[in-house]
Amino acid sequence: MRVTIPICSALMQSDWPGAGASSDDRFVPRRRLYRAFTFTELVIVIVMVSLFALLAQVHLFGLLRKNTFRAQVQDFVSTMQMAARAAAESDSRYEVIIDLTEQSYLLRQITSPDLSVVLEEEIITSNGFSDNCRVAYIEFDDGDYTNQGLAKFRAGHAGWHYGGKIVLLDEKEHPYSVVVNRINRTVRLEEGDVQLLTPKGKDELPF
Repeated sequence: MRVTIPICSALMQSDWPGAGASSDDRFVPRRRLYRAFTFTELVIVIVMVSLFALLAQVHLFGLLRKNTFRAQVQDFVSTMQMAARAAAESDSRYEVIIDLTEQSYLLRQITSPDLSVVLEEEIITSNGFSDNCRVAYIEFDDGDYTNQGLAKFRAGHAGWHYGGKIVLLDEKEHPYSVVVNRINRTVRLEEGDVQLLTPKGKDELPF
């Protein structure tokens, strides 16, 4: 005798939600959103890395610039010119003090009658030299010469009190002269150890 057992038919694939569409078709929007989000993240990361690289490059170039001979000389000449310009435009006196022993210099506005004392509030700017640029010696236009200790160039409304030259050496020991002319108040850089023009005495004048 044959017994027929009723079998419950399972839901056909067409009865499920989303039937008639493949699994790839059902997940296309989600994949597109995922891909777009990944691309946006990639762009942001690239931009951030580029910015960090640019900042690091600028910082590195700044450090290299500070260590080059030309940059250090330019900073020093600018400081000397700043002193002359500030004194010419005011009734105050300014002084650039060069420390040959420490290979450094500073610019100050003189506010105290005691010129040997440098007050903290008088200092406008200070800087230093390095092995790439160092002071060899300083000669004033009155004949004074020094290769150690302190040397001072003071400027007032009428100009520099003394002229002179500051001889600097680069990393190859080549000399350059920063010439301070007290007659026309100029400060200029010349290659080599130039001869300093000193003011002539009355007995040396032809008239």
